[in-house]
Amino acid sequence: MCIRDRDIIAPALLRPGRFDKLIYVPPPDKRGRLEIFKVHTRKMPLAEDVSLEELAEKTDGYTGADIAAVCNTAAMLAIREHLGKYPKPEDASKHAKELKVYMKHFKKALEKVKPMPKEELEMYTRIAEKFRASKGTA
Repeated sequence: MCIRDRDIIAPALLRPGRFDKLIYVPPPDKRGRLEIFKVHTRKMPLAEDVSLEELAEKTDGYTGADIAAVCNTAAMLAIREHLGKYPKPEDASKHAKELKVYMKHFKKALEKVKPMPKEELEMYTRIAEKFRASKGTA
């Protein structure tokens, strides 16, 4: 469970014995973000203009879940565009090989999917540091 999601979990699930640990996982660095993009686009028909390196650079502060949402949103934008071009299901299927996810879809997805606010990230970082200092462990 992501500490960020703790507030949406029913309090009964957070009682002792339900979840033994809450683990703070900081957002990934650029290399980690690139690997996450690779995982989430592995089966996606990417256009030649897509630069996962550029996307990793632009997503500082994004979590793995945020990056997954960016990839899913980009894919949905590409599908909607394809269906706009071929509104009849049989035509859309016939031209399915034309369907590609372009960099423009990722850029639009980045406008829609925002990372955790810096203030919230800093708060979680402070909590994790205080906990680490009080327990003497990570």
